[in-house]
Amino acid sequence: MEPTPEQDKPVLRPTVRLLILDEKDRLLMFSGTDDSDGHTFWFPIGGGREEGETLEQTAAREAREETGLTELSLGPEVWRRRAIGSWGGTTYDCREHYFLVRVGSFDIDTAGFTDDERTSITGHHWWTLDELNATSDRLVPGNLRSLLADLLRSGPPEKPITLTH
Repeated sequence: MEPTPEQDKPVLRPTVRLLILDEKDRLLMFSGTDDSDGHTFWFPIGGGREEGETLEQTAAREAREETGLTELSLGPEVWRRRAIGSWGGTTYDCREHYFLVRVGSFDIDTAGFTDDERTSITGHHWWTLDELNATSDRLVPGNLRSLLADLLRSGPPEKPITLTH
């Protein structure tokens, strides 16, 4: 049976990503393994908005579930990105909203991970810009190094920047 055009259509998924930076300007990122080539990639924490949530509520929930952070002082939205990709056999059209979050250092608590996160997230690390510039691992978004350097140098933009990577 041939799939119908409706079946081929990616599932729309509004998504929040958090650029959690500590007092040393280290960025918290999670790692995963690319199913297509087995290589490690790194991405900011976050996830899909649930029915009825605002982006701010999604940010608070994701921070709590993925890091144990319960007091979230959400900063400005700095980037937006559209990303189409597959996860668990479903293709998603993610509309990502990246928010800046400044925190003091804290121990990551992943006890709130979903079952999918437990099987797909392979680690976490607080990255310095120098470490990001030195790694050969794939980073998401693809131009994260230059974007983060600009953000640290110039501060948040007046309105969110639309990313193309």
